[in-house]
Amino acid sequence: MIDILRKRRSIRRYTSEVIEPEKIELLKEAVLRSPSSKNINPWEFVFVDDKALIEKLKSCKPHGVAPLSTAPLAVVVCADETKNDVWVEDCSIASVLLQLTAQSLDLGSCWVHVRKRMHNETVSAEKYIQDLLNIPENFRVLSIVTIGYPEKQRDGKPFDELQFEKIRSNNF
Repeated sequence: MIDILRKRRSIRRYTSEVIEPEKIELLKEAVLRSPSSKNINPWEFVFVDDKALIEKLKSCKPHGVAPLSTAPLAVVVCADETKNDVWVEDCSIASVLLQLTAQSLDLGSCWVHVRKRMHNETVSAEKYIQDLLNIPENFRVLSIVTIGYPEKQRDGKPFDELQFEKIRSNNF
């Protein structure tokens, strides 16, 4: 696991190479194995590989959507908020596990944040995505994780750049 973490970087540009179906199946398995509070599993995932639909997802908000321009796969991470009050945490865990699994499969990924972002002055990014993908109102959208083969390889963050000053022992 530490090797995966050492190599992982956010990837914002992908090649046009198609992701193999067996890798997509492993990504699906990974999110379904994600832990959740009280094992309630409020999350659900929309795997989007239709280019036209991914292009429309790119319009969910004005900034931070560049990875959707070249991504062959976009996974919308959402949850039924009526099932669990910690759906944000549960979806966050699933999003990160999805990214780490992608890294383990030599794929790149990037988290596109949706929650509490706006599509325009009156419509939230979440509402835009709910309408686009027919997601019920009681399902909240946390993120879109883009996945694909990186256009260029990026080195992981160097060890000497880690912020060890943020680690405290026994008290703050």
